[in-house]
Amino acid sequence: MGFEGETWHVRGVPDTGEDGGADTEIGEILIEDADFPWLSGRFRAGPAFDAVRGLFARELALAERDGAGHWAEWETAYAEIGRRVRLVSPDGPVAEFLLHIDGDRAWFRWSDAPFEREATDR
Repeated sequence: MGFEGETWHVRGVPDTGEDGGADTEIGEILIEDADFPWLSGRFRAGPAFDAVRGLFARELALAERDGAGHWAEWETAYAEIGRRVRLVSPDGPVAEFLLHIDGDRAWFRWSDAPFEREATDR
């Protein structure tokens, strides 16, 4: 699909304070597989990754849980990631994304426009 071999960047959102703000380099993802709508690849942590490592671990643990009732908790955890992190393609920042990081692996989907929300989310 043309994404393999690209490097995408995970950056801190400017003005979020000392914990990963000021457009810091959280890491980069070397795309190895494109299985629409997901891209995946090798994650290399940058200097600011430690500030958000726990957020990604919590989000993934919640996403992998079985049973109902934990999705509101997952949404809260992921909202914090969205507040503190941005994803940058080779062409520039994307409008919205869903990113998972586990060790040296990352997988995500993205959009140039904000994702549509269900009526209850608006």
